[in-house]
Amino acid sequence: MTLSYDCGTSDLPLLAQTIGHNLQRTAAAHPERDALVCVHQGISWSYAEFDGRVNALAHGLIAAGLQKGDRVGVWSPNRAEWALVQYATAKAGLILVNINPAYQLSELSYALRQSGCRWLFCAESFRESDYPAMVEAVRGDLPGLQRTVVFDTVQWLEVAESVPAGPPSAPLRARMAELDCDEPINIQYTSGTTGFPKGATLTHHNILNNALLLGQILRYTPQDRICIPVPLYHCFGMVMGNLCATNYGATIVYPSEAFSPRATLQAIESERCTSLYGVPTMFIAQLSQPDFSSYDLSSLRTGVMAGSPCPIEVMRRVTDEMGISEMSIAFGMTETSPVTTAVRVDDTLEHRCGTVGQVMPHTEIKIVDPDTGQIQPRGVPGEFQARGYAVMRGYWEEPERTAEAIDAARWMHTGDLATMDEQGYVRIVGRIRDIVIRGGENVYPREVEEFLYSHPAIADVQVIGVPDAHYGEQLMAWIILKPGASLDAERVREHCRGQIAEFKIPHYVKFVDAFPLTVTGKIQKFKMREQSIAELGLGAEPAPEPQRAGV
Repeated sequence: MTLSYDCGTSDLPLLAQTIGHNLQRTAAAHPERDALVCVHQGISWSYAEFDGRVNALAHGLIAAGLQKGDRVGVWSPNRAEWALVQYATAKAGLILVNINPAYQLSELSYALRQSGCRWLFCAESFRESDYPAMVEAVRGDLPGLQRTVVFDTVQWLEVAESVPAGPPSAPLRARMAELDCDEPINIQYTSGTTGFPKGATLTHHNILNNALLLGQILRYTPQDRICIPVPLYHCFGMVMGNLCATNYGATIVYPSEAFSPRATLQAIESERCTSLYGVPTMFIAQLSQPDFSSYDLSSLRTGVMAGSPCPIEVMRRVTDEMGISEMSIAFGMTETSPVTTAVRVDDTLEHRCGTVGQVMPHTEIKIVDPDTGQIQPRGVPGEFQARGYAVMRGYWEEPERTAEAIDAARWMHTGDLATMDEQGYVRIVGRIRDIVIRGGENVYPREVEEFLYSHPAIADVQVIGVPDAHYGEQLMAWIILKPGASLDAERVREHCRGQIAEFKIPHYVKFVDAFPLTVTGKIQKFKMREQSIAELGLGAEPAPEPQRAGV
């Protein structure tokens, strides 16, 4: 009997570098090559120029009094400044706190307060959100927030251009010399089952090496140009995108502030991109453009698809019509930096669509019985667990929640149900934890429920996920009203707007007198889901379980 355990071997050693020294090395080796192209801003920087601008910003942060280990937030859609802040904070030994551009007031306040951010970099606006005004609205809750720096303003120039772009200054060299690759460098908030997001805390070593090893799988070289339409605040953008590129001297290409299928296709053509990232819905949107066939996509070779399962017909079209013959499927979570398994670029179409690949190099994985902790035989479902360099330091200032996720042997308990076949290919078959994945975004119902309880008319609420052809899943709220109260679905959604991210707002609302319960009084969400699927006409069978990635 073969057990469901695997360990990824590699002839590529892990790096014992900080992100800043890694960028410095790459810039010295490829000074004239394109480092970053931000199409919508009209920006193109060589590695020498990009590294010089990073040095100038890092110097400005140190000169302003920020100390090693201080937290600095970034709240913005995809822009060149986002990348400058990412690398400059790493060089200055600051911990970057990623703020989701879709966050509204309560979420923004929580993330800044829980992480203890001293500074916040932000865009002026995004879609309907006025970021500086929103910061001012919650500033009373944030006594530790000392400064907000808005991109494209004098405040930004004062910090980012306090010294000329170029080699690191003496204060910056001294700071970089103090840094260790095992120190935390990034906090990313993931939704929490207990109502509040958790700050996954990642080190230089975590994310730099995950990017290095994924880049090896994708066969990156300095000739590659990576189109990144996925958001930078996720690991998908900032690790699998930015850090993959700078590890290999490849080019980062941002087509637009937020995903636009037309802008992405235009960027692939104009910048001759060789690699493309996205969740399946992004690829479907591009293939569905009326003028899709008019774009020259002949430069494409590889890419990463993650976030949810890809229908086999879509993958065929990606291969045949987009020319991406070496597509990888990546699987993991923010807490594992993010990738733990990946489909190799020469794997079969069936492996790309039916599995999440094999174990990553320098990583251990196993499938265990959730009740006993014993490793399951191959082919038998159990909880997917991972161990190795990529596992986070923990949840920021939450040791109890960290201990719930990472055991004494440093295994990360993912909550995903999976099987492993004889060749080591992993299939995700379900979830232990109560989670909904909508269009690649992880949503924990408990977090949405906690917010909905704040409505004065709501006595009780349960949130579930139901199948959706476009997003994979949509949120549905079952609500019990207080005696004598009245409410309708639109007023529920209106209560959420401006307070929680759009993707967390229930798409469906059902008012009930009671929830289905077991004989011991436990709520049966599976029955709620089955009944909702039938009532909404969403199909007799539930949709396949969405697969999560750290995107």
